Formats: sequence, C-alpha cells, structure tokens
Amino acid sequence: MVRENNWGRWGEDDERGTLNLLTDDVVLDAARSCRTGKVYRLSLPLARTGVPLAAYRGGPQRLSLLTERDNLLAVAGVPDEDGACEDVLILPSHSVTHIDALCHAYHEGTFYNGFPASEFEPYAGAKRLGIEKLAGFAGRGVLLDLAGFLGVRWLESDHLVGAAELADCAQAQGVEIRAGDVVLLRTGWQDRFLEEVARGETPGHAQPGIGVEAARYLAERDIAALGADNSGIEPIPFPAGQPLAVHIEMLIRRGTPLIENMMLRELAADGCHEFLFVLGALPVPGATGSPVNPIAIG
Repeated sequence: MVRENNWGRWGEDDERGTLNLLTDDVVLDAARSCRTGKVYRLSLPLARTGVPLAAYRGGPQRLSLLTERDNLLAVAGVPDEDGACEDVLILPSHSVTHIDALCHAYHEGTFYNGFPASEFEPYAGAKRLGIEKLAGFAGRGVLLDLAGFLGVRWLESDHLVGAAELADCAQAQGVEIRAGDVVLLRTGWQDRFLEEVARGETPGHAQPGIGVEAARYLAERDIAALGADNSGIEPIPFPAGQPLAVHIEMLIRRGTPLIENMMLRELAADGCHEFLFVLGALPVPGATGSPVNPIAIG
C-alpha cells in the first residue's frame, strides 16, 4: 500500500517527519558505507557574490566585530600584542547552501502533519516544525549523478527529470535507494552557474529539476531527506499548473526536509555514489531553515 502522506505516521504531534526513519541501527549501518575515508564538503561559500542568491532574500554579509585595532580585551588583562578577532554574520536563513525546515512551505493553509500555517508569527516564528526540531542527522547518502548518467556536463535549463530517469540512473550506477537514505541529485546546474560567473556572464534564472512524479517515486521509497545542486529541487520556473509541487509533495505531505544549492561536483568526479552523510543545522527556535555545510564521508 502506497501512502499519500505521512501525517500521523509518527504521531499527531510529530515534528521530524521522515528523519524518524534514521534510527540508531540505520545510522550504524550507514557508517558502513565508508570505503576511503575521504571527506567531502558539499556546501558553497557563504558569499555575497559569485553564488546563487534569490534577489528578494539578499546575500549574506560578514562584518568585523573585533580586530587587532580594538583591543577590547584589555579590560580582562590581555596585553596589547595579544587579543582576538570576531565577526558578525547577517544572512537569510535560506542563503546559499541551506536546508528547508518543515515549516518553510504550506499548502491550503497547512504545514506538514496538519499544523496550521496561521501559527507562524512574524516575530516568534514557527510554533511547530522549526528548524531546531530537525537538529543534526546522519544517514546513508546516495548520489544520483543525472548529468553524468546522461553523458552531459549539465542538464538543459528546461529539463524536467522524471521517475524513470531516477530509476535508470540508480541502476546504471549500481545503487539501490533504501528506506532512510539521504538522496542527492546532481543536475550539473551548479557547475554551469559557476562557469558562467567565472566568465563574467550573468547566469539565467531557469533551472532543471525533478517533477512531482519523480518526487513521489523517491517518497515511495521512504527516503529521509532530499538534496540537489539547484536552487529549489524542482524546476525554475515551475511547470505549468504545478507551482511548488515538489515542495508540497515532500515537505508538506511527506515531511521530508529539502537541501538546496549543494556542491556535488567532487562526489561525482570520484564516482562516490554511496557514503555516510552528516548534516547539522543552526538550531534557531522557530526558524524556517538554516545555512548548512553538509559533509559526505566516502
């Protein structure tokens, strides 16, 4: 029997969604995915330029709080030639490489597990499903290198990835998608973006991504989380008549966190399709998402 959603599956008060699949035994088994011990950083720099940024969100900004010229630690007895430097970071929660909390998107006035979107308050944030509920998590990671599978550097900007392509890619790579997996999709769009920026060009807005059929294919396999190297997992602009369809299917119906703007080129270049995946989000109470630096251990 295929579930239409996961509401109530882990209780009417559940706020972790498919991360509930990451039991201690599942994580221990995931650790056995390591073969080389190589550590991969899967995030882009938290920069103001040269990285994908949504214009309405603005970019991250780093400001100096303390420098060697301030010597504000003198009151603590620190001599002039010693001290510390510190920063202030100002950034949107959905900046560059980030994870969406389950309170990020709503459909027909409702979040995951039936919680009302009206509970989200401008100052207090989310009463339920805030990013702090996801905490840190680890599991078996699976990379589906769609661009590599199709023999191209990147998918064209209007490419809508279907369920059959995901299944064929997994089979060609010799990987099986299991319950509790963290599935990462490489479209190659990130590589295209960075190359165009390096040439001084302005990258286009359109991006490839998976359609709702592909999202359901993954949801039916009980994955724990889903990430991609594009800005929204699904195509931009959205397919006609399907605005936010993948976010609705995964975040709201299934309770599956989404990780966006990931850097997956090195994993693909090494042919590392199975690995231990580790992610920690900033535990900001009531926040709708968090910048992250996911790690893969091959």
